[in-house]
Amino acid sequence: MNAAHGWWIRLRQNLRTRWKNHLGTLAMVLAVVFGVQAWQTRNVPSGPAPELAFTLIGPDGSRVDTTLADWRAQHPGQPVVLHIWAEWCPICRTEEHSVTRLARDWPVLTVAMQSGPADAVARVLAKRELPWATAIDPRGALAQTLGFRAVPAFVVVDADGRLRSASVGYTSEIGMRLRLWWAKLV
Repeated sequence: MNAAHGWWIRLRQNLRTRWKNHLGTLAMVLAVVFGVQAWQTRNVPSGPAPELAFTLIGPDGSRVDTTLADWRAQHPGQPVVLHIWAEWCPICRTEEHSVTRLARDWPVLTVAMQSGPADAVARVLAKRELPWATAIDPRGALAQTLGFRAVPAFVVVDADGRLRSASVGYTSEIGMRLRLWWAKLV
C-alpha cells in the first residue's frame, strides 16, 4: 500500500466517524445565514408590491416619470426583479456584472438608493457602462417603502405583482436566477 492510498483511507475513516459533527456545523451555519436574512428582510411587506412612483433612467439615457405598475405592464405575465443598489456601495459594485447578465434574460429594474440626483446617477451608469433601467431614489424613500434599509437588496415581483424572495447583501447570479425560476414556477 502506498502512502497516498493510506492517506485516503485514513481520511475516509475520519469523515465516517465525524460526519455527524460536520453535519451539525453545517446546520448551524445555515441556520445563522437564514436567520440573518430573515432579520434583514423583516420589514419587506408581504403580498402585493407597493405602488411606487419614480423617475426612470433608461439604458439609452432617456428619462421618464413612471410607476412600478406601468413598468411591470411592459413585461406582462412574467416575474421581474427589483435590485436596490447605491453608487457608494462596494458590495453593489461586486454584483454589477451579475445584474447586467441577469438583465439580458429577465426584466430588471434597478433602484439607485441615496446615489444623488438623476444626472449623477446617469453619469455613474455611463462611466461603469451599466445598461440598466434605473429608478432614482435620492433619499431612500423607494427602498424604505419596499422594506429595505441596506444595500444591495434584491426582490422578485412575481407575475401576479406579489413580492417574493427578498434578500439583503450579496446575492450570486445563480441565486438571482433560481429565485426568478422559482417565482415563475409557483
